[in-house]
Amino acid sequence: MGLHQYEKLVLRALLSKRDIPSISSSTGIGADGVRRALGWLQEKGLVEMGEKWKETFSLSEEGKRYLSAGFPETRVMRKAAENAAISSLSDDEKRIGLPWAKRNGWIEIAEGKLIPTDKGKTALEERALESACALIGEGKKVDEQMLSALIKRGLVSGNKEKSVSPSLTKEGRKEAEGIPEKEGNEINVLTKELIVTKKWKEGNIRPYNIRAETEPFFPGKRHVLKRAIEKVRDIFTQMGFEEMEGPIIESSFWNFDALFQPQDHPARELADTFYLKGSAPLPDRALVERVKRAHEKGWRYKWDENEAKKLVLRTHTTAVSARYLSKCKDKKPHLYFCVGRTYRNEAVDFSHLAEFYQVEGIVVWENATFRDLLGYLKEFYSRLGFERIRFRPSYFPYTEPSLEVEVYYEKKKEWMELGGAGILRPEVSIPLCNRYPVLAWGLSLERPLMLALGIDDIRTFYKNNVGWLRKTKASL
Repeated sequence: MGLHQYEKLVLRALLSKRDIPSISSSTGIGADGVRRALGWLQEKGLVEMGEKWKETFSLSEEGKRYLSAGFPETRVMRKAAENAAISSLSDDEKRIGLPWAKRNGWIEIAEGKLIPTDKGKTALEERALESACALIGEGKKVDEQMLSALIKRGLVSGNKEKSVSPSLTKEGRKEAEGIPEKEGNEINVLTKELIVTKKWKEGNIRPYNIRAETEPFFPGKRHVLKRAIEKVRDIFTQMGFEEMEGPIIESSFWNFDALFQPQDHPARELADTFYLKGSAPLPDRALVERVKRAHEKGWRYKWDENEAKKLVLRTHTTAVSARYLSKCKDKKPHLYFCVGRTYRNEAVDFSHLAEFYQVEGIVVWENATFRDLLGYLKEFYSRLGFERIRFRPSYFPYTEPSLEVEVYYEKKKEWMELGGAGILRPEVSIPLCNRYPVLAWGLSLERPLMLALGIDDIRTFYKNNVGWLRKTKASL
């Protein structure tokens, strides 16, 4: 068994010693060091620790004062021996001494004067309480009745002290007897000096138990959401995509109008969208006119420029896609992705948040097909770790055809929807960049992460629960 040199010394000392002070004296180890070594030995089953409680008594501040100046009732008795008047008593003697002297039957009072009784004269000669007080002050024992009386009056207080008596177990004795009486130099740490001078050869290198339990180690690591974002970035970058960036505070033009969402659509209501004070300038006039014509022709209503200027917290990262599409002036293929926060005025529960991440992607390429869209999505989710993926027809205002992506969650034995995708309608892509088709998707980040980590409540990511954060995997 690999033992520390302190453990060996203490173990050897326990063959003849039974208390910490004597072990400390014989080994030259401080009392705290002995206690630590005994704790280690107890954990290894080599030592047993017996406990004893000892109660000691000491004088309170008032008790010390009474011992020095005399008890109030004793002082009253002295004055009674001189037939002193009550008016000559001090406040302390009137308040404490006089009631005790009367209660004990030591005095009588006549015509305002103190008269000692025979019992009082005897008590004055004996002064039992003062004697008991003096003995306690010297650390000696006193009669239980006297002790109880002093404690009751608050002149003495008790204090319990614990003492330990270590002893060897059967295994500990066997180990101790095998330790040489004079243990040689033991090396706990190999220093540069020991190695260079080769002095390590002169000592005994202590073996280490590599299987010994240690304190939990919590290394620094990035938040699980941050790690997920980095993984998504790596996947799309490896697939040849370029990252997009855009503002969180967005105009209704880019968030809704550029995506062919009518101005009376329910998603624009306060119940779904966070609006901000102020307004935003519109982009290039020619672009605005193209979007306006698409709305008035497609939805057959009069498009309002002021409605398009309203400020919102972006409800999806598709607003970023719209901005980038408006910059595609050439006919080259473009592959873009974005991972960003979005905001919706939703009631927060185990599956919904008012603020969450969205994974956005677009492919601008005239030869792209619906099959390509399915291939990109399947490749992304397979690299994310999902084996069973399927697509279900759906509807979105700015894509046609549209679909929802679902993955199979083995734990719950069910399919779960993780995002929407489709081909941008011509009313979206033609006014923005005069290109068609454009593949597009908007995927959840938190939901696949919940599946990967076995989490049932989406709010877990944002509760800052240190215990949970420490337990989550360092990599995804």
